[in-house]
Amino acid sequence: MENSNIIIRVATPSDAHYAIAITDEMASSAKARGTGIAKRSPEYVEQKINEGKAVIAVTKDGAWVGFCYIEVWKGEYVANSGLIVAPEYRKSGIAKQIKKRVFDLSREKYPEAKIFGLTTGLAVMKINSELGYEPVTYSELTNDEEFWAGCKSCVNYDILMSKERKNCMCTAMLYDPKDHYEPEETKQFFEENKNIFERMIRFKQWKLLKPFFEKQHSGSGGGAVKSLFRHFFHF
Repeated sequence: MENSNIIIRVATPSDAHYAIAITDEMASSAKARGTGIAKRSPEYVEQKINEGKAVIAVTKDGAWVGFCYIEVWKGEYVANSGLIVAPEYRKSGIAKQIKKRVFDLSREKYPEAKIFGLTTGLAVMKINSELGYEPVTYSELTNDEEFWAGCKSCVNYDILMSKERKNCMCTAMLYDPKDHYEPEETKQFFEENKNIFERMIRFKQWKLLKPFFEKQHSGSGGGAVKSLFRHFFHF
């Protein structure tokens, strides 16, 4: 898709009217995948826009295309969260451009902070690796309770808590400005090992979901878990 008609920039207060469309698409996307994005209200998105902590993509005609925002934890950690692209603009390279702009904005605003992200998707892992992120354990992320509370609206929250916040369906990735590889190195590492990463993601999904599936199979679990299991294993 031709992207010359699309503008990617830091969001301003005049963009607040897009908040409902953005959060509706976040919810719709999470439901369709059966996993992923923590729920956010239009008011929360408006707040990020008004604080200058968001990046938005729009067409020259003013149609909303994509969005991502910054969260800050104790001034030491920054998360680039809520990446979402309107369905008609997906697989066009827009997500990568938004991630790059919000990453640069994070570095401008918080040059000393570690930037991290959680993702269930190989495509986002690829984008992150091109920016210099490395896969890490959950212990290397912020221990701020407010951050982890944001996971409560995710369908995988029970899994996270059952593992004492040490593991979940998401893969953690981190960029440390004081100790990091160059983007060319992390990109090359990902490309050389992407098949292994894909297998690891699938294995982790199976390993973490298995106890919940067995519980459901015995009659004590919920339909959402069964649906999620089917989503990953296609049966």
